[in-house]
Amino acid sequence: MANKICRIVGFTGSLRRNSYNKAALGAAQMLLSGNAISESAVLDIIDLAGIPFFNEDDEEQGFPTLVAEFREKLSKANAILICTPEYNFSIPPVLKNALDWASRGDVLPLYGKPVAIMSASTGRLGGSRVQYHLRQVCVSLNLIPLNRPEVFISHANTKFDEEGNLVDEKTKNSITRLLKALIENVENN
Repeated sequence: MANKICRIVGFTGSLRRNSYNKAALGAAQMLLSGNAISESAVLDIIDLAGIPFFNEDDEEQGFPTLVAEFREKLSKANAILICTPEYNFSIPPVLKNALDWASRGDVLPLYGKPVAIMSASTGRLGGSRVQYHLRQVCVSLNLIPLNRPEVFISHANTKFDEEGNLVDEKTKNSITRLLKALIENVENN
């Protein structure tokens, strides 16, 4: 993959305007843009807010426009970065819905791609339970999650400033290690 762009698509299961998970994706994008991690990697963050609920009746009419655009971006990506909150010990509906749409049709845009997972929470577990449920869903999608490093951003309300900027160096280092591992996975496969 030398001299090629590593295209990473990132999205979150949070719809909240001031979401710590959105802020963590933004931090990952900032860390990549500085070229300290890689000169050939870019992160495109996708907003899942407009994707309609999956319905086979709608699918029979063809993929809705936003779903088709989402699937197209996934198809062009070399890797995926998901940063998600934990809702009731599991996956938020908006994230599961997007993954369900991506699992349909003859072309499976996630199939065999590496995925890095992060989660942020104001609690002490940092969203750890959602990551384990998400890994189960990855099996069905043949989406290949990185096992290490794991990034659980606990007490997220203390790690970001009022504008949503990541201010915690330890968390920045954790995200950097995760991004490096994801890019290395793409380059070596």
